[in-house]
Amino acid sequence: MPQLLLAVVVIAVAVAVGLVLRRRNSVQAPTQPGHAVPSQLDRADFPVRTPWLVVIFSSSTCHTCADVVAKSKVLACDQVGVFDAEYTAHKDLHRKYAIEAVPLIAIADADGVVHAGFAGPVTATDLWAAVAEVRNPGSSPEPNLGR
Repeated sequence: MPQLLLAVVVIAVAVAVGLVLRRRNSVQAPTQPGHAVPSQLDRADFPVRTPWLVVIFSSSTCHTCADVVAKSKVLACDQVGVFDAEYTAHKDLHRKYAIEAVPLIAIADADGVVHAGFAGPVTATDLWAAVAEVRNPGSSPEPNLGR
């Protein structure tokens, strides 16, 4: 009988040690950065005073950002202002709007309501079509771009 009891105790200890080691060696999923486009912007944060605003949250060390900024700047006109919120120059805006990944584009109206946006690289065609659609609904063959 003492041998059976000893065997049960040894097995229980072995199982407990196994569970502890398994828990220690399990790999936790890495934190996933948010790539959410803000739903609202405070227009007072941006020096652009046009009815529509395209904000590009970017970084000077990001080659994709440079491409997106160049594509966005072409949109500037009387009705559409473009603002590059580059990280080193506008860290406060990146923090305020919880921007965790760049490039990120937000297309907002005069009240700061974001109607469309893109996280990551975007083609000029998609960007221009999204701006056209929010300004003039029904003008794009793909009305859900950036939404």
